[in-house]
Amino acid sequence: MYIADETIDKFIKEDVPYFDLTTTLLSIGQEEGVISFTTREDAVLCGTEEVCRIFVKLGIEPTESKPSGTWICKGETFLSAKGLAESLHTAWRLSMNIIEYSSGIATRTKKLLDAIKSVNPAVELLSTRKLFPGTKELSVKAVLAAGVMPHRLGLSETILVFKQHLNFVGGLEPFLRNYQEIKQRACDKSIIVEIDTLQDAKLLSKAGVDGIQLDKLPPEALKNIVEEIRTINPNVKIIATGGITEDNVKEYAATGVDALSTSSVYFGKPIDISVKIDKAH
Repeated sequence: MYIADETIDKFIKEDVPYFDLTTTLLSIGQEEGVISFTTREDAVLCGTEEVCRIFVKLGIEPTESKPSGTWICKGETFLSAKGLAESLHTAWRLSMNIIEYSSGIATRTKKLLDAIKSVNPAVELLSTRKLFPGTKELSVKAVLAAGVMPHRLGLSETILVFKQHLNFVGGLEPFLRNYQEIKQRACDKSIIVEIDTLQDAKLLSKAGVDGIQLDKLPPEALKNIVEEIRTINPNVKIIATGGITEDNVKEYAATGVDALSTSSVYFGKPIDISVKIDKAH
């Protein structure tokens, strides 16, 4: 996962627009020190690579760092470094926030993925692009660290037709009349259409669309629609989305869909880590 230098610089500048007033007033900025990060809970680690880049930009030397995607256990120290007190305090809260929030997303994602695979190993978990603006790069990296692929990285990447699009072409049936022409224009792309009724699902299956996304259906209703779709077109990919959480993910995984798409992984508490800064001896 590539995150540009300008993004890392922006992270630093946002937190330290000029200088660290506290370390300056205490006259401790030029003292040598060490910093260490320890988790207070089991988690999937994420964000250490970006933190190490922050360290280097601030003249801090990393001495130990476990990579993103590592499972860390409560009480485990996973990152340490040495440098001047001014730099260590500049990096402290920013680095802690990146790791806590990124690892929180990665951990929630891994829990959902494990729950799905325990029910049906053939079902995939996908993350949506419904995330807070400005956090996309770190959020996508966190999902990848947990072993999950993003459903859609942006509007330029995939063709996903919503009801809002169909409103401008006259509805589903006019869209399907032009489907082959649309498909030809984007012959190297898959076309997925989101609907929420059995009738529309049947029409799409008969038309041979690449994928159907079923939105906000309860598991039992979803299972019945999936069975109908499979009898018409066993090759169509079926994605369930809307309202999928850790509480119900196993029920959705048992419906026969190919994938579950959710934004729930982005929302929740960060993992709890402790950061210790000491004077070097």
